[in-house]
Amino acid sequence: MSMAKLPRRKCANKECRQWFHPVRDTQTVCGYECASVVGKEQTRKAREDARRKESAKQRATEKKERAAWRQRKAAVKPLKHWEDLTQRVVNDYIRERDANQPCISCGTFETVQWEAGHYRSRGKASHLRYHEDNIYPDNDKDVITTGGSGFGLMTILVGVDRKFIPRQEAVKRLTHIADFLEKADRFHGAWSHWINGETGKVVPFGRKDNGGDLVESAFLTSGILMVREYFKDGNAEEKALAKKCDELWKGIEWNWYTKGGQKVLYWHWSPNYGWEMNFPLEGYNECLITYILAASSPTHSIDAETFYKGWTRNGTYLTDKTKYGLPLYVKHNYSEEYGGPLFWAHYSYIGLDPRGLSDKLIKNYFDLNKNQVLIDYKYCVENPKKWNGYGENYWGLTASYTRNDDGSVGYTAHQPTEDRGVITPTAALSSFPYSPKESMDFLRFIYTQKPQFIGSAGPFDATSIHYNNWFTPRYLAIDQGTIAPMIENHRTGFLWKLFMNAPEIKNGLKKLGFSSTKYKIN
Repeated sequence: MSMAKLPRRKCANKECRQWFHPVRDTQTVCGYECASVVGKEQTRKAREDARRKESAKQRATEKKERAAWRQRKAAVKPLKHWEDLTQRVVNDYIRERDANQPCISCGTFETVQWEAGHYRSRGKASHLRYHEDNIYPDNDKDVITTGGSGFGLMTILVGVDRKFIPRQEAVKRLTHIADFLEKADRFHGAWSHWINGETGKVVPFGRKDNGGDLVESAFLTSGILMVREYFKDGNAEEKALAKKCDELWKGIEWNWYTKGGQKVLYWHWSPNYGWEMNFPLEGYNECLITYILAASSPTHSIDAETFYKGWTRNGTYLTDKTKYGLPLYVKHNYSEEYGGPLFWAHYSYIGLDPRGLSDKLIKNYFDLNKNQVLIDYKYCVENPKKWNGYGENYWGLTASYTRNDDGSVGYTAHQPTEDRGVITPTAALSSFPYSPKESMDFLRFIYTQKPQFIGSAGPFDATSIHYNNWFTPRYLAIDQGTIAPMIENHRTGFLWKLFMNAPEIKNGLKKLGFSSTKYKIN
């Protein structure tokens, strides 16, 4: 029995399209040639479909990977995020811990005039949070630095005289300080470098540095004498404060620190280690005021020979070297090319007025200090190490916190021969008497262009534009405490007048062969 013919259909080959009778239902072409053509076209389409699917799959994978990358990026926060987060945790802990405690600075629950030492930052520096520098094994929040406290006394006087601080509050605080110092550990009258603020006991600055520190005591004593002079003619409470200061001053045995009568002063003495620190005060650095006070003491004085043979090294500390065309006049210890760190031009001269001041070797101490400051300034402008930011508006090298190579915080005596790209604001700001224009340029720049370098107590201790605007959110009393006094000396000579007009100081300067055109000393 024969099967019926299938209906005719057109060939699937687009180039043929002839009518034919298929022999089977699945036949779509009229012959082998057309079958070859159609087969090739189907293979091509299948390959294109595969490529499209693969491309779509790849795009989907890439999209997924991008989304995962964005998620990972969001999860991996920058260092600042973690620093801020850590700071918030520390803030919460400290504020919870100290919620019912008075201010670690003034011992009260009020913060009206005494902002810098409070555990909670205030005022215009609302971006600042508490920086827990007390996480140390030695409970450093209780440590008082002797020299920095002396500069603090001077700063308080400036605040009182400018009416930034109520006089009565200042007298109360200064009396508390005087009472504390009277009871604190003393070593032949000198205080230690560090003192425990709770107990008054010595806190070793080093293993053998656990006794008297004559230089730090000199910085403190300068402030004590200025307090005495400022309040000596005041009301009964002020006169009592002045009397306490006078007794503290007269109790220092300066001559003891000649090590048995040697013609030089020594920096340290320890009840456990004696003179083993063996640091004679020779040559030029920040210690001139120590000799001035030692010679001026009405109770335990040194003679002029000790000053000449010790401090001036028998007159050999003079030099005829210059830098940037400016005479150095003296051999700055270990810094004879450029002069030392700028605190050498500050510490002794907050009270000792260098204007018109001379002795048998130095014609004008003001010129000596001015040149040291300007050499430092010119070095920063020259910027031989090519630090970013250094220039006419950003300069000043002195001892302070520093940035270590690994990014951690350290401490060093910055100067042209020890330049790490770190600018310390006190260097320029405390140099106002010597470089008023250059210092003002720095002041304007840092306050207007670098507000992140400013905190509740003024500029932070150490800064660096070069290292991505790095700074330490910390202060050091020996740095911060010289700024206001030296600016005020530039303005009015306020502290200079207090110190230089003290009767003992006039006598001591005369004994050492000093002359001053401003204070009629000759």
